[in-house]
Amino acid sequence: MPHDISIQTMFIPVQAGRASEEVALQIEAAIMDGRLSPGERLPSEREMQSQFGTGRGVVREAIKILKQKGLLEVKKGAKGGAYIRQMDVDNVSESLALFLKQNPVNPEKLIEFRETIDRTITQLAIAHADQTEKDELFKEALRLESMLREDEPDFIASSELDRKLNIMLAHMARNPLFEWIMHAIQMGFSSHDYALYEDATYRERAAANWSDTARAIAEGELMRALAFIGHHYVLLRQCIDEKAALTNEPDAEFLQKDEQ
Repeated sequence: MPHDISIQTMFIPVQAGRASEEVALQIEAAIMDGRLSPGERLPSEREMQSQFGTGRGVVREAIKILKQKGLLEVKKGAKGGAYIRQMDVDNVSESLALFLKQNPVNPEKLIEFRETIDRTITQLAIAHADQTEKDELFKEALRLESMLREDEPDFIASSELDRKLNIMLAHMARNPLFEWIMHAIQMGFSSHDYALYEDATYRERAAANWSDTARAIAEGELMRALAFIGHHYVLLRQCIDEKAALTNEPDAEFLQKDEQ
């Protein structure tokens, strides 16, 4: 009962003009500060009309805005209504991908960020993961190397396996924040590793480097693992510079064109 009372007094009347935006902002604020929890149902449209002092159309438009943001889901049936949605990493990844397309990041800054994250995750993975996980990472890295040594590699399948390896390694760090970040990174953008895998000159070297890194992790040799990670990004920078030089374009313009 106390919770029902708090729901009934949660919102305040809005002013005419941009009423739907104000309603959406009040509901969003209640979600963000924890007054409304994932899985909880919003008051009925009639109740919200009364609380906000506005019409049904305004409430429905506000719900539509919040649904588009991924904050609400609307269910039908006997228990229908607008429910607070549990945000997951895929929502974050999609938003991040859209943001980066609209606000391109300099490739060097992106590579620098990825290398820093990889080094930290590797150190934690060696310290916290069990041997079975480390051996599985090495096994999958060898499989990636084998795929990329084929005469006509399946780049879609190899890219998916590369993503899987990165997420596996992040999970081994035993820190959910790194795992969420890596998942978002892999879904939202890459460090331009495709440039390595699509170039026959670099492909096998990059794949072998993944295997060497995973082997060092499996054997608990941190300094060797970090050295191999550093070498991966040396190869990536060289590959990008060479491709940009061939087209007489700056690295950023080359990579943006190559991604389209």
